[in-house]
Amino acid sequence: MDQFEAAYESYKAQQTNGEQQAVPSGQEEIIAVRRNEDDNIIAVKTNTGRELDYPTALSEAQAGKLAHVDVFHKYGRDILRSEPDGIKENNLSELPDF
Repeated sequence: MDQFEAAYESYKAQQTNGEQQAVPSGQEEIIAVRRNEDDNIIAVKTNTGRELDYPTALSEAQAGKLAHVDVFHKYGRDILRSEPDGIKENNLSELPDF
């Protein structure tokens, strides 16, 4: 095993059970999404039942109020996405509709 593989294996071992880490205090998780006719996410629902339009979800994610999501800049605008953790089922694209 070379140094890059060893570093990656060490990184993967940091998350021991293969599940997403607990939600930090004061943060909410996105549990469902609403899509438009083009299959774009236009709103999200959190584990507390709040329904947020996409711009509000972006703002809250940037402020650290939403757990397990990242905001990055692409296509000339900010984009909300799930943190890459290797678990397909918790990706925003895989969440149920509300």
